[in-house]
Amino acid sequence: MTMKVPVYGLKGESKDTVQVAKAFGEPLRKDIIEKAVNIERANRRQPYGADPMAGQRSSAHYHGRRGIRDSMMNREMSRMKRIHNQGFLNMTARIIPGSVKGRRAHPPKTEKVLEKKMNKKELAKAVRSAISASAEKELVAGRGHMIGGAKHIPLILEDKLQELKKSREISDVLKSLGLEKELERISEKKLRAGKGKARGRKYRRKVGPLFVVKEDMGLVRASKNLQGVEAATVSGLSVEMLAPGGHPGRLVIWGKSAIEELDKKLK
Repeated sequence: MTMKVPVYGLKGESKDTVQVAKAFGEPLRKDIIEKAVNIERANRRQPYGADPMAGQRSSAHYHGRRGIRDSMMNREMSRMKRIHNQGFLNMTARIIPGSVKGRRAHPPKTEKVLEKKMNKKELAKAVRSAISASAEKELVAGRGHMIGGAKHIPLILEDKLQELKKSREISDVLKSLGLEKELERISEKKLRAGKGKARGRKYRRKVGPLFVVKEDMGLVRASKNLQGVEAATVSGLSVEMLAPGGHPGRLVIWGKSAIEELDKKLK
């Protein structure tokens, strides 16, 4: 599929047109996109585990022989490791998983392999599919982006885009492209329902536009100060950036040279 797309300046004026063929010609495969995002998330996990000695630092033991002092056989009690000669704790069960202060039966272990793998061709297909989804107006709008005033989907800007160094400049560019409502949408944050509030994720925030450029000259850092806005280079692009949560159709704003670089990489 060959498509001619207008190129806009930073103030919203039409500058040029560019032909995009490989970048936006892939059929949509939601299943592969979702699989790739889940794998990317899994590979960010940090190994964790319990202390190997947790619950086992006790003098409790089991007396299993007959006819000796303190033998625990032929008595009406379960055969488990118990504390001996410790006053009020005498004959209290310890160490076993079912006891108070005992060890866990199956604790998490640091040696567990959390990494997941994906075929290279399958991953490349997921990236191409997520890119083509970003050029579908219905999918972008269906994902919640306010693109009613947008000049064009996909949005391609001149290469001066990658030279932006201030968050205010990025905000001005979005306004000039007719995305004032999108800026209002991503500025909102809502209090999360449930226990997540106590676990470092008190607020729910909207996902906003993604800027993709060939070379980072300050844009990535400048975008961090705008809630919901992200920026990346073509080489640093991931499926999760293009389809957060595994849902394709993110609003992507491309630099002109990024589109050309993308076509080279997708050969």
